[in-house]
Amino acid sequence: MNIIYAEDYADLSRKAANQIAAQVILKPESVLGLATGSSPLGTYRRLIELYDAGDVDFAACRAVNLDEYCGLSEQNDQSYAYFMRENLFRHINIRPENTHIPDGMNRDMEAECRRYEEIIASLGGIDLQLLGIGHNGHIGFNEPDSSFSRYTHCVELAKQTVDANSRFFAKREDVPTHAYTMGIGTIMAANKILLIASGEGKAHILLEMAAGPICPQVPASILQLHSDVTVIADKDALGLLMEKAPHLVTGAPVV
Repeated sequence: MNIIYAEDYADLSRKAANQIAAQVILKPESVLGLATGSSPLGTYRRLIELYDAGDVDFAACRAVNLDEYCGLSEQNDQSYAYFMRENLFRHINIRPENTHIPDGMNRDMEAECRRYEEIIASLGGIDLQLLGIGHNGHIGFNEPDSSFSRYTHCVELAKQTVDANSRFFAKREDVPTHAYTMGIGTIMAANKILLIASGEGKAHILLEMAAGPICPQVPASILQLHSDVTVIADKDALGLLMEKAPHLVTGAPVV
């Protein structure tokens, strides 16, 4: 696991976008696994800037998203399909037919999970998977559990996750309680993984993820077993790691 120091959120976003852009430049037909939420917004803005400058071309790329809320249509402004269109897809030249997100309106959970796994397999797997990390260690919507999930599945969201997501909805009762998500096994099958984290609130879970035991109660800890993981985090998120395991962090200033 390569953990890279960023001075702040802007620096983090620039470094993460550069990693994704390099992937696309080296392999124009890359399959990108993409994430939603506040963490990747700056990365997507920087990718749009690189596209506008003519530095990266997404015409041959394919994209598969980590997750989607159950019960929200792609037209709902809180759906992840809407998020991706507004914050990345409509600003670059990726073809709409090459963007894939679980169908939150499909009530046949087994069929939808099977369909999504088949899409990923038909694309040849994921070249680079972008991740954020939840305060409880979830990646995608893989919540702390007694075992690691293998494939795309429907999950009941933890109260902590629902609470965190409630800031995006007018009323807490409007927050979806279930979501489709790639499984841990699906994520771990990606050739490369890029995880980003910002803010002091992520410091404790980053320490657990990178230096703690590998256990399903901290889902992101499984990333320690992947052969090609890059973590880019700002100095606030890396505070505890730099204090307790500074040898794990690359590029941190010498104090």
